[in-house]
Amino acid sequence: MKSVGINGYGTIGKRVADAVSAQGDMKIAGVTKRSPDFEARMAVEKGYDLYISAPERESSFEEAGIKVTGTAEELFEKLDIVVDCTPEGIGAKNKEGIYKKMGLKATFQGGEKHDQIGLSFNSFSNYKDVIGKDYARVVSCNTTGLCRTLNPIKDLCGIKKVRAVMVRRGADPSQVKKGPINAIVPNPPTVPSHHGPDVQTVMYDLNITTMALLVPTTLMHQHNLMVELESSVSVDDIKEKLNETPRVLLLKAKEGLGSTAEFMEYAKELGRSRNDLFEIGVWEESLNIVDGELYYMQAIHQESDVVPENVDAIRAMLEMEYDPSKSIEKTNKAMGIL
Repeated sequence: MKSVGINGYGTIGKRVADAVSAQGDMKIAGVTKRSPDFEARMAVEKGYDLYISAPERESSFEEAGIKVTGTAEELFEKLDIVVDCTPEGIGAKNKEGIYKKMGLKATFQGGEKHDQIGLSFNSFSNYKDVIGKDYARVVSCNTTGLCRTLNPIKDLCGIKKVRAVMVRRGADPSQVKKGPINAIVPNPPTVPSHHGPDVQTVMYDLNITTMALLVPTTLMHQHNLMVELESSVSVDDIKEKLNETPRVLLLKAKEGLGSTAEFMEYAKELGRSRNDLFEIGVWEESLNIVDGELYYMQAIHQESDVVPENVDAIRAMLEMEYDPSKSIEKTNKAMGIL
């Protein structure tokens, strides 16, 4: 049983903690927080040992009545690996300033720069390249979504070129200080956006160009993809391939799943914690092939789609499983992924 720690118990960290706890071959040794907020309180109530990453704030935790087990560095000494879920840019500093000095393996999130971590990870794209490595960055929610559906299509019929337009949520539901409120914002206004190069950190030879925009919603991202195929296949062939791909769901608009809002409502009906959707939803009606080019639309729950990938990254880096399909199967079964 491998010991895993979560550095940064926030949007992603708390989800990864629960996902790791559900596995049969790893356990959570503790989580860290900087502030005595409701997430810190909930971590303790859920039974996680809480460690503080800012020791000078210990008195504020005591005043809030939140039990602290120790400091973050005391937690790190107990671990086989740490999952760094700190805010963007902090993880790279932690790698150089803490983890390397302690000889501690670490995974990072997509907000960190690929070049600073040195290796990126996606369960379906390059699992074997990360086996036994000390540091790896789980690619962003958008990149994860793109890899989930492009990999099986590439395996089925090959890909000449991908063009994708990302319609991105403006903020997560709890980010009350972010927008836009009444605008559509090119993000960035230059082309390509960073998403294509990020995909290439794990799908090394993929020809992909992306552009993105922000819209006033907090629910999900939505992708519009145009994929030039190398060999001839039918729409039914694509449907069959996606249907058999783990962590991908075909959505039928005619069944009331015609929007991201309705997809999130479906998550509630599944009884998921926090209404999470670990699967990428592809609208079946959007699948079409014209002159050798495949068109489709998909939805990504930005708060949770990278969570199972974090679990798989742990297994690869700790050499707990060498076969990516077996790790994916274990993770999915433990998390109840469809």
